[in-house]
Amino acid sequence: MKKLLALGLSLVMAFSVLTGCGSSNAGEAKKAKVIEIELTNEEYAFGVDKNQPELLESVNTFITEIKANGTFDEICNRYFGDGTPVAVTSAKLDTSKDQLVVATNASFEPFEYLEGESYYGVDMEIAAALAEYLGKELVIQNMDFDAVCLSVGQQKCDIAMAGLTIKEDRKEYVNFSDPYYSAAQKLVVTSDNTEFDSCADAAAVEAILKEKDSKIKVGVQNGTTGQFYCQGDQEWGFDGFAMETVGYKNGSLAIQDLLNGNIDYVVIDSAPAKCITESINEMR
Repeated sequence: MKKLLALGLSLVMAFSVLTGCGSSNAGEAKKAKVIEIELTNEEYAFGVDKNQPELLESVNTFITEIKANGTFDEICNRYFGDGTPVAVTSAKLDTSKDQLVVATNASFEPFEYLEGESYYGVDMEIAAALAEYLGKELVIQNMDFDAVCLSVGQQKCDIAMAGLTIKEDRKEYVNFSDPYYSAAQKLVVTSDNTEFDSCADAAAVEAILKEKDSKIKVGVQNGTTGQFYCQGDQEWGFDGFAMETVGYKNGSLAIQDLLNGNIDYVVIDSAPAKCITESINEMR
């Protein structure tokens, strides 16, 4: 299914087109490809305000219900199957109203992204259904990924819904709900890169990456599992690599920089990797 493009991705591509004018290779633009090997195994959950245990209980009950009644599968089908994504609208923050304030980073298609002033994505549709379940008005606060858990920890938002992997250090700021989605990191390279073609598993991919030195650059989205995987994280057992890790605000910018020749690889979550590469490749 053709994905709806996030506004930020469109702006990135527009800039790329302008800066690329006059190139003799304009008709031979490289494309991105995902190496279809899972490098990690992780679970997404929602991060709930520690001061609202009743909200955590309600969220867990809600997750159980939407998985049992097929609602979760219906939402996922709109982004991973042949369904049509549904726009989600945010109300304005008003402390006099009974609102559910959701912290997100709307640069993580297909879980959360913007088109115009409307939000789309698996998490955003779940957020709308959760607000309705709770009888509250939905307010979405879009921010950098690094700030999502912190904003909940500071009681500025009620819940973080941002393709959020369960991680011990994040528990300082939030209580995690039951997991709702299993995820993994994947490697993205340019279409002419063949060095991973014979790899059969994660160990084979990592063996190649471990041979690279700091002259090689790998792009990641700041604050995500991809960054921890590349830089190393003792808590998760990630050894990291000698490559230089370059952080970006979102995966779209990282993959665009890959295609512009400024970095060598990108490591991001598997679902965004698929959506972003398909979207960018269609526009090249």
